[in-house]
Amino acid sequence: MIFRQLFEPESSTYTYLLGCPETGQAVLIDPVVETLERDLQVLQTLELKLAYVLETHIHADHVTSACRLRRLTGCKLAVPAMERLSCADLGIDEKQPLRVGSVCFQPLFTPGHTDTHHGYLVELPGVLRVFTGDALLIDGCGRTDFQSGDPAALYRSIHEKLFSLPGDTLVYPAHDYQHRHVSTVAQERERNPRLGGGRTLEEFIALMANLKLAYPKKMDLAVPANRQCGECPSEALAHLHQVGSRSEQGVPAPDGRA
Repeated sequence: MIFRQLFEPESSTYTYLLGCPETGQAVLIDPVVETLERDLQVLQTLELKLAYVLETHIHADHVTSACRLRRLTGCKLAVPAMERLSCADLGIDEKQPLRVGSVCFQPLFTPGHTDTHHGYLVELPGVLRVFTGDALLIDGCGRTDFQSGDPAALYRSIHEKLFSLPGDTLVYPAHDYQHRHVSTVAQERERNPRLGGGRTLEEFIALMANLKLAYPKKMDLAVPANRQCGECPSEALAHLHQVGSRSEQGVPAPDGRA
């Protein structure tokens, strides 16, 4: 499998490229509009054809480049079926894996950050990778105070769906604010300060209720745009470029803002 982890610095978003060397087909997980040209260049350099854009959820801190990638490459847009987006080509759910050449994506329904959130498990000989979106981060988790967030649901999602995976499963989150790239299920089970080390459900709910996080600066523009797979007026997109935000996940930015 061809694999690249790509980074967008303003929202600290990781976009993941997974390609099948036999068919030349590829998938981008959670692409960002600001890095559209970079992603196209990576595809060209690796001689890959984009088959799908695969979203974990409706993002509040950035606008997806999904619709633009579809126009430019002819790819299909795959989003959680529960979102019922008219702009999507394929609805994702746990009952139906997504196969792209030799690469199989097993959806994992992991609500809590949002009520439709999905992660994706990819198994290859000798290695398991799980792309956890905003549910499980390295030494953290996504916030639960907007977009139908639910701390109890997130706790169950992580413990029942993610922490139940083999300990050596590689964890690739949708964001990291400290330039970390990958973790493992065992590491997060043992030392994640919000969810690991035997923290109880009641303790987690109390912790999440007292984070006192700032309102996401891009949310009012990003969420409606992402419900249209990234379509938004050019003036709205220009405004998005002017307002940085690191507040969706509840992880402090370097300047101390949540």
